[in-house]
Amino acid sequence: MSSTDVAFLSVRELGRLLRARELSPVELTRIYLERLESVGRPLNAVVAITAEIGLQEAALAEAELARGLDRGPLHGIPYGVKDIIATAGVPTTWGAAPFKYQRIDDDATVVRRLREAGAVLVAKLATIELAGGMGYDNPAASFTGPTANPWDVSTWTSGSSSGPSAAVAAGTVAFAIGSDTSGSIILPAAWTGTAGLRATYGLVSRSGAMALCWTLDRLGPMCRTADDCGLVLEAIAGPDPRDPSSVRGTYRHRLRPRCTGFRFGLISGGSEGVEAEVADNFDSAVEILRQVGTVEEIELPPLPYNEVIDTISSAEAYSAFDDFIAAGRTSELDARKAAGHRLAGIVLPAHDYIRAQRIRRRIADAMNDLLADVDALIAPTVGVVASGLHDDFEYMLPGAFPRPLNFASCLAGVPAISVPIGFGRERLPTGAMLVGRALGEADVLDAARALETEIGWGEHRPPLGVPAKAAAQ
Repeated sequence: MSSTDVAFLSVRELGRLLRARELSPVELTRIYLERLESVGRPLNAVVAITAEIGLQEAALAEAELARGLDRGPLHGIPYGVKDIIATAGVPTTWGAAPFKYQRIDDDATVVRRLREAGAVLVAKLATIELAGGMGYDNPAASFTGPTANPWDVSTWTSGSSSGPSAAVAAGTVAFAIGSDTSGSIILPAAWTGTAGLRATYGLVSRSGAMALCWTLDRLGPMCRTADDCGLVLEAIAGPDPRDPSSVRGTYRHRLRPRCTGFRFGLISGGSEGVEAEVADNFDSAVEILRQVGTVEEIELPPLPYNEVIDTISSAEAYSAFDDFIAAGRTSELDARKAAGHRLAGIVLPAHDYIRAQRIRRRIADAMNDLLADVDALIAPTVGVVASGLHDDFEYMLPGAFPRPLNFASCLAGVPAISVPIGFGRERLPTGAMLVGRALGEADVLDAARALETEIGWGEHRPPLGVPAKAAAQ
């Protein structure tokens, strides 16, 4: 098996090779380090390659496995983290030029937990500056430049977890950790043909991650398969005294012998306003889901999802960066509209924020009611395929991006996953979104795995041989 073939294996498949001693953790780490340099950097997916840390952790994993100490399915598996997640000894830049040399002396909880699971840190991965919190209308809103999509380097990955999605899709890490406030895991996963999981709010500690919106921010795995998302989630989930918002729940990943008996809620009108090929792929995915369960059409209640999430995120992002904004430092950012975008937070009345949170409660109750009788709600993740790498994206197809189910699930704090379901125009990936009950990750992941299995997405990989500096052209 070639090193390229190895690089695109799932976490579970890599684990089998490591335990059969057909491959060592150090050998595997060197494969990914080389690909991070030769493929990841030209895509602008990489902020820093942590070769020294990675090789040390790989050597430790190799020694432990050799003496019979097995820390679990991630032991010896190389990964990367979005560069809003703190890693001791390495700059944590938040994707923004003003913080390019920022160092945080302690590891984030997710990094600690992955180290305890034996995973190997090899990269800090690109993000839209400040995770998009200051607003942006172009992929270039990062000091690392726009992150190119491995399926077509003239297109974008979506944001703000642009680096993690591209790195996983291009086979430069086995998995990655991204963050999501209003779609930053889910949407890049759809555009890059990967699986991205936004877990239940509070299930994964955010300690050591940049705060943008305290009541919306979540961390989660970005992987090649839904199964891999479950393996990673098991390692990083659980309560953390360093994060007051963390919940007591944990997650144990178990594969169903057969993924059948599901009850799906098809969002009524979910394919309206989307590109024809995206709709066709989604319709085909729904037919596959009918083979593993029942599908009932369900309507989302007519609530102001967009307005509520905008109000909450504006107020909380301004609060998170009030000193930075007050000092006029938004002018140092790359986003063209960042300098004035969050100024509205200065004059946002407190009663508007409180009203938005009250409506949010209604949204959460409505989502809980809808999910009481189904295992997952389903809709297209994004209504269009990837946009151009240098295109403004404020004026995309109306209603296509983002989708109402995405905002509703963000506000309700329930789990959501996007998995690839086929190709649209120019052979660019499209995705389906599955949303489940709070702490219902097991059902959501099983349903997503059933969909992946029937579609056979694992047979596909993006074009290789990415030309040097392709993302900058």
